[in-house]
Amino acid sequence: MKPAAFDYHRARSRAGAVALLAELADEEPKIIAGGQSLVAMMNFRLARPGHLVDITGIDDLAGIAHDGAGLRLGALTTHRTVEKAGLGVLSDAMRWVGHLPIRTRGTVGGSIAHADATAEWCLLATLLDARVRVLGPSGTREIAAGEFFLGPFWTALEPDELIVEIAFPWPLPRAALTEYADRRGDFALVAAAVDVDRGRTVLGGVAPVPLLVESVDADEIAAGLDLRDEPGISAHYRRGLARTMVQRAVAQATSHTAGPVHTRPDVCEGAQPCVTSIGEGS
Repeated sequence: MKPAAFDYHRARSRAGAVALLAELADEEPKIIAGGQSLVAMMNFRLARPGHLVDITGIDDLAGIAHDGAGLRLGALTTHRTVEKAGLGVLSDAMRWVGHLPIRTRGTVGGSIAHADATAEWCLLATLLDARVRVLGPSGTREIAAGEFFLGPFWTALEPDELIVEIAFPWPLPRAALTEYADRRGDFALVAAAVDVDRGRTVLGGVAPVPLLVESVDADEIAAGLDLRDEPGISAHYRRGLARTMVQRAVAQATSHTAGPVHTRPDVCEGAQPCVTSIGEGS
C-alpha cells in the first residue's frame, strides 16, 4: 500500500522544527527521523499525518555524551551507534532491535516517541529511570520515563514538542534485556529487562506501557501479571514466556562478573560507533 497524501517539510534546526510543529499543529504533523516505524504505519494507513517534518538534517541532535550528570543520547543517535559504543546493557540490548538495516537507520528518539510497550528503548528507559529532554515553544523540559509513557503509542510529549535527548544514569548497573518473538527481528511477544543491583524488572508485552516491578523473582512476577487470552496467544502461554524471559535476563545480568559499567567509552568524532558530543543549540 501507499501512504495517504501529506506535505513534506525539512527542518534545519531544533528551533525550526519546533516552529513548524507549532505552525502546523491543527493539521496533525509528525516528526520523521529514521522512519522505521512511522513509514510502515503510513504505508498501511494506520497513521495519516497531514505533514511530515524531517529532522534528519539537524546535526546537533545526534551523538553520545558523558558528563557528571550521566550518559546523554541525542535523539537522532542510531541503534547501531549505541550497539557499537560499549555501553553495557544499552549496547547489548540493541541486538534485539529488528535487523541490521533497521538498527542502522532507526533512532533512539524515534523509538521513545513511538512508545511501543515492547520496544527495547522504552523498556530500558523505564528500567534505568531515564529522563526525556524535550524542546517546545516555551523552552526545554525533562520528563521522567516513568511519566512519559501513557498508553499504547501515547506519550506525554505535546504536539509541538521535539525530543532532543534521553539521559541515562551513570555508571550503568548490572542489567540485561531479553525477549521472545516467533521470528528473529519480529516484534516481541514478551520482553524483560532486569537491573539486578536494584532488584527491579520491566516487562514489555504484558501491559499497555512498560510494566515496572520491584522484584527479579520470575515466579513472583509471572504470578502477579493481569493477563487475558488474546487471538493467537493465551494468557497461560504469555505468563510462561514472561517467567522464562525474566529468568534468562537475570542469568545474563548476574553473569557480568565485572559488575556495573563504570568505564567511560572513548570520545570520537562524527557518527562513529563511540561517544560523540551532543550540541547544545536550540
